[in-house]
Amino acid sequence: MKDHFKSVILQSTGADSISEQEVIQELWSGYGKILRVRLEGTTVGSVVVKHIQAEGSKQHPRGWNSDIGHQRKLRSYEVETTWYEQYSTNSAARVPNCLAIEHKDNEVLIVLEDLDASGYPLRKTSVSWNEINSILKWLADFHASYLGQAPQGLWEQGTYWHLETRPHELEALNDERLKKAAPMIDQELNACTFKTFVHGDAKLANFCFSGDGEVAAVDFQYVGGGCGMKDIAYFIGSCLNEDECEAMETRILNTYFNHLHRALGERNEALEKEWRSLYRVAWADFHRFLKGWSPGHWKINSYSERITQEVINNLQNGSTTS
Repeated sequence: MKDHFKSVILQSTGADSISEQEVIQELWSGYGKILRVRLEGTTVGSVVVKHIQAEGSKQHPRGWNSDIGHQRKLRSYEVETTWYEQYSTNSAARVPNCLAIEHKDNEVLIVLEDLDASGYPLRKTSVSWNEINSILKWLADFHASYLGQAPQGLWEQGTYWHLETRPHELEALNDERLKKAAPMIDQELNACTFKTFVHGDAKLANFCFSGDGEVAAVDFQYVGGGCGMKDIAYFIGSCLNEDECEAMETRILNTYFNHLHRALGERNEALEKEWRSLYRVAWADFHRFLKGWSPGHWKINSYSERITQEVINNLQNGSTTS
């Protein structure tokens, strides 16, 4: 790390020196690193630093190397810095505090609160119902925080898979019926009356747990406008198998909307009716991306196929799913 960036960390934390730098993970396709930086001479024992090198390697792990992908990734880091600068402090859902953002040449440094040190040290690879409930509450709190707001400076359509930014994956899609229906699915989601900010990458790996089951979330590169069901469908698909997804669908939605109404301070029946009708549409939208991007992916299953065909049938008949 350049001395300039080290000085930004020291200044933003009041530390005397950096004692250790630990790589938490490499950023996707070689665009930098996420580091845990341990500090001396301050009450802040450590911070998490996202060090973005905007040139990137363009070496996509699944072979999707293109200028479109490169520009999408650069835009995602611009969105993340805007999110932390302008929006993050308005979130009722727990997110890391941003201590500093620094741009220099083709590099960006985001200095964040270390959630591990703040009481959220646990990561999960599988979840119980209590943990699902906690994340549904987090998502409801997040969506309630930004309901009706315009995502200025963020993605106009949140999520990393939305159709406009994924032309190559659509072209690679071998399911001709789904390919033809993709614009209809996209339009159905975008035409919703009730819009909020979606996290955009609400997979289980992006949630941090406390010992008593509270939740915080990280990674806001794909935050933007849209229907909250995009986050719910994507989250559920990231942690449950197809049988669980089907068996628990009603319970999941009931729980989420109970949390959402609580967070809003009133029951919004019109919102619930609209968003419930779009849950499976959101599921089909991600399924469209996944089948083009990675046709052998484990998330492609009979439940997703059946739901998607149902959505296509309903859209062709002029209605959404119920």
